[in-house]
Amino acid sequence: MSKDIIFTINSECLDEHYQPSESTRVTTNFANLARGERRQANLRNALKMVNNRFNALAHWDNPNGDRYAVELDIVSVDMDIANNGHAFPAIEILKTTILDHHTNKRIQGIVGNNFSSYVRDYDFSVWLLEHNKHQPQFSIPKNFGELHGKLFQCFVNSSDYKAHFNKPPVICLSVSDSKVYRQTDNQHPILGTEYLANEASLTEQYFQQMGLQVRYFMPPNSVAPLAFYFFGDLLNDYTHLELISTISTMETFQKIYRPEIYNANSVAGKCYQPNLKNADHSVTQIVYDREERSQLANEQGKFAEEHFIKPYQTELAQWLAQ
Repeated sequence: MSKDIIFTINSECLDEHYQPSESTRVTTNFANLARGERRQANLRNALKMVNNRFNALAHWDNPNGDRYAVELDIVSVDMDIANNGHAFPAIEILKTTILDHHTNKRIQGIVGNNFSSYVRDYDFSVWLLEHNKHQPQFSIPKNFGELHGKLFQCFVNSSDYKAHFNKPPVICLSVSDSKVYRQTDNQHPILGTEYLANEASLTEQYFQQMGLQVRYFMPPNSVAPLAFYFFGDLLNDYTHLELISTISTMETFQKIYRPEIYNANSVAGKCYQPNLKNADHSVTQIVYDREERSQLANEQGKFAEEHFIKPYQTELAQWLAQ
């Protein structure tokens, strides 16, 4: 089946006029912002936050803090696994492009950043919940995340991916509130201070199935570390500006979505455990419906089950057995 998978890659500009498509997961950060009466103000303010953060980090030869702007594109990946013309919306990621106003050059950023997947919704909101229903102790199903991981790696290694992007993806997520992170002596000029987790989270294990490793860094003037998932060598495979484009974009989303962690009024110490009940934080002026996001994840998982997992159950099982 892997030889027959056809990936169709489409791109759409994420600006203040963005309207989510019907196939977009409505729990995606950018789709959540682009809804309701304040949708345009939400998007405009979020993009302004991204640009301000970028210029603060890229401060060299930038005395007025306005040299750069970040352009965001939503990359949607549809997958036809049977080569029968019926494509399933597999993945949505973000691609950054940096506009240098001094040179009028457009600089390629990083692809990945945000990560959205219907199959992941199925794994966490349907399969994992069903597996643990009425069980006295939480456990992870056998082969949990294997299908999703293999599909993702198939995409990243495909000729379709390589035709569109010149470097592997980097995905940036929030840290887990159930883990403890300890500061190390390792410092990077852009990524900042590295932290180590006391143990692997379920998300980390899941992303390992996707072929990704993780490192945790707290960038300069941030208040909490971010989780960077990547292939290869994060610190040397990407330029400073590329890394800044990811930090500025994803830290902005996290400040909006998880202000208790990323907009806290105190900075993470040498030993840090995130707290989603932290009252000592500031909120942005951007409207984000967190309750709706959690409710809809289950619906999206069932959508994947109905339109992908069950219809192609035999083909997927054979492919995994290879």
